[in-house]
Amino acid sequence: MRDPDAFLASAAELLGERGFTRDRELMAPWLTDWRGRYTGNALAMASPASTEEVSRIVQLCAHHRVPIVPQGGNSGMSGGATPDGGGEALLLSLRRLSAIRTIDTDSRQAICEAGVILQTLHEAAAEKRLRFPLTLGGKGSATVGGLIATNAGGTQVLRHGTMRAQVLGLEAVLADGSVFDALTPLKKDNRGFDLKQLLIGSEGTLGIVTAATLRLLPEVGERAVLWAGLNSIGDARRLLLHCEARAENHLEGFEIIPAHCLSAVLDHLPDARSPLASEHRWHALIELVVEQGADEDLPGLAESLLSEGFETGLIEDATIAASEIQAEQFWLLRDSISPAERAIGPAMQHDISVPVARMAEFVEAAVPQVESRFPGVTAVAFGHLGDGNVHFHVLAPGGVARGEWEEGEGKAISAFVHDLVTRWGGSISAEHGIGQMKRDELGRLGNPVALAMMRSVKQALDPHALLNPGKLVPLAPEAHNN
Repeated sequence: MRDPDAFLASAAELLGERGFTRDRELMAPWLTDWRGRYTGNALAMASPASTEEVSRIVQLCAHHRVPIVPQGGNSGMSGGATPDGGGEALLLSLRRLSAIRTIDTDSRQAICEAGVILQTLHEAAAEKRLRFPLTLGGKGSATVGGLIATNAGGTQVLRHGTMRAQVLGLEAVLADGSVFDALTPLKKDNRGFDLKQLLIGSEGTLGIVTAATLRLLPEVGERAVLWAGLNSIGDARRLLLHCEARAENHLEGFEIIPAHCLSAVLDHLPDARSPLASEHRWHALIELVVEQGADEDLPGLAESLLSEGFETGLIEDATIAASEIQAEQFWLLRDSISPAERAIGPAMQHDISVPVARMAEFVEAAVPQVESRFPGVTAVAFGHLGDGNVHFHVLAPGGVARGEWEEGEGKAISAFVHDLVTRWGGSISAEHGIGQMKRDELGRLGNPVALAMMRSVKQALDPHALLNPGKLVPLAPEAHNN
């Protein structure tokens, strides 16, 4: 940093009292990640209210060599929006960029600024009888910019794809303060690299997303939400294949939940009830939809799927939500797994993927291996079976100290899990990003050629390494030796 005092004075003048602060109390809630795993310090917090202000503050940072940590809703799962402990970085909040600039009902597109909360986008689209086809448990805090930066997934990826598939155009501020404007969507464009795709999933290390053009879909005309009790994850995989064959593009979501996770949620939510009277080793949460005006017998399709599942022995018991309220209650059980586990005690969370066809086999093999290798732990897998991504959590034995266990045995557990995933041809990060949590593991396990390409792109777009330092991009081997 060239001149901290000059930088602070210029930044305060640029953004004003509402857009710039050094108050420790005001900054404190944003210096710890959602999981409570990482806490850092910041030189100051900037809250620009427009793309122009983002550009100007980034120009100022570039001039004074001030590192920048971009942040949206601070709901990330990998510590990607938390500064380090040095206190030299500027925490750049995008929350004031909260405008939905336009919703075009004819083209079914919305232009949203980075700070728009996902639930707000859902509600705005619904007012126009449209919908944004991505949702997740943190929809009340997650922002559009953060979802793009991490290429978020959620529970509708099976049918609609990750955030990458929803982004039609992008606006971002680069490391020198210049604005990359590619908001206008083109169906065909062969002018070289698709640079917006380079920025999606880059976790703020290549540029700071300020706005995006997003695709919208017609509103759902009707939905059926089913809950099925199963004996094994293998049966869940076979049931998924059956649903895909019979329901085709009406299959919106297929989530798996083991008995341990359901039990944890029922203990965590005082008013929650299990959808089924009997106990089962595994559960599947299935959603079917038809668009408004479609001539489809959705209740008949739902009943047929369950009937055929019973006949083939895949389903032990099942029910269909009798109302929209009950459907939301079913989904609340799924969305509450992470907070319910957090209330139990420490855990190592792994957001992993393997080839879709092998996910059930992987879980059946990995759970006993982890529990045997680390006595006293409990391994659970839940989530998006249909796209080969499960959340593989390893819960600590009772009585361990939070913080100490994660830094000790917890790290060894994660390395073991990541080694397993790599041997199965999978990824150590399916939808939560790398952040600081998995950066070193990516460096240890990643393909050397791919890692070298990532470093080259980072060097080209951010030569002074000011954008979100210490996140995503692993250090080169020679850097570890210096």
